[in-house]
Amino acid sequence: MSLTKEPKLISGNANMPLAKAITRRMSLHRGVGQDLVKARVERFNDGEIFVEVFDNVRGEDMFIIQSTSNPANDNLMELLIMADALRRSSAARITAVIPYFGYARQDRRSKARTPISAKLVANMLVGAGIERVLTMDLHAAQIQGFFDIPVDNLYASPIFALDIQNKFKNDMDDIMVVSPDVGGVARARELAKRINAPLSIVDKRREKAGEVAEMTVIGDVTGKKCFIVDDMVDTAGTLCKAAEVLMEQGASEVHAYISHGVLSGPACERITNSVMKSLVITDTIAATDEVKNTPNIRVVPTAPMFAQAMLNIWNGTSVSSLFDTDMLEPIYEGVFK
Repeated sequence: MSLTKEPKLISGNANMPLAKAITRRMSLHRGVGQDLVKARVERFNDGEIFVEVFDNVRGEDMFIIQSTSNPANDNLMELLIMADALRRSSAARITAVIPYFGYARQDRRSKARTPISAKLVANMLVGAGIERVLTMDLHAAQIQGFFDIPVDNLYASPIFALDIQNKFKNDMDDIMVVSPDVGGVARARELAKRINAPLSIVDKRREKAGEVAEMTVIGDVTGKKCFIVDDMVDTAGTLCKAAEVLMEQGASEVHAYISHGVLSGPACERITNSVMKSLVITDTIAATDEVKNTPNIRVVPTAPMFAQAMLNIWNGTSVSSLFDTDMLEPIYEGVFK
C-alpha cells in the first residue's frame, strides 16, 4: 500500500476530457473525491512550453495523464516537462499514463539509415524522471522492452468484447473477426477468443509505403458480420479498402473496432463514404469535431479501465487482473446500454 493518503493526478492538454473522466471514475471507485492537481501548461510566444504546478506534490505518488497524439511533438514535450517539474518538486514516484503512445510505428529499422524513434522516446521519458508507464495497445509489444522501467500495456479487446456482446447479442453466431494484415493476427485472435468467433485475415501487399497494391481474404466470410480489428486507424485508406474487399467476398456487414482513432487527413470523409456500417474507437485520443460529427463513428470509454489500473498500481495490486471479463464487467456496468 502506498504511504501517501491518495494518488495524485495531473494532466497535460492532449486529452483533458479523458483525464477528467478518469478522475470521476477514481472518485466513484474509491468513494473519495478526486481532482486533477492544479497546474498550468502553457506556451511562450515562440512556442516553448511552460509548466507550473500549484499544489504541493512532495512525497506524493503522481500520475501524469498525457497522450502523445497530434500534435505529437508538442504533447510529448508537455509530458517530459511536466515530469521534470514533478521530479524537481520531490514527488515520490512519477507514473506516465500515456493512453496513446506516439512514435510507436517506428519500432525497428525497416531499411538502412532510419531511426528507431520508439526507443528514443523511451529513453527521453526515463531521462525525465518517469518511473513507470501505463499505456494501451502499443503498436508493437516489443516496445515494452525499450524501457528499463515497468511498462503496463492495457488492451482494448476486453472493452470491445463487452461492447460487441451488448450491441450484437442476437447475432453472435454470424460474427467473423478479421485481422487487416498478418501482423495483427494475435490482436484479432484475442478478441475472437473472447467472443467465441472464427477468425479471418486480409492479406495485403504494398508496392510502396502508404499504397496497397492487392488484398486477398483468407477464410470464408460469406454471410458473416465482419469485425475488422486493429490498433490504430490513421488516414483510413487501407481500412476502407479492406471493408470493400470483404463485402465483395460476400460479407453481410462490415464493422471495425480500432483502439486508437488517429483519423488524420481525409479519414472521416472516407469512413463516411465507405461500406462500413460502423467504426468503433476508444477515447485514448481526444475526438475532434469532425470525428464527433461523423455518423458511423462511435467512441467507447477507456476511463473505467485506466482508473482501476491506476488504483491497482497505487495499491501495489495486479494490473493484469483487468484482462479478465469477470473483473472488467463490474467496472463497466451501465456503460454499454
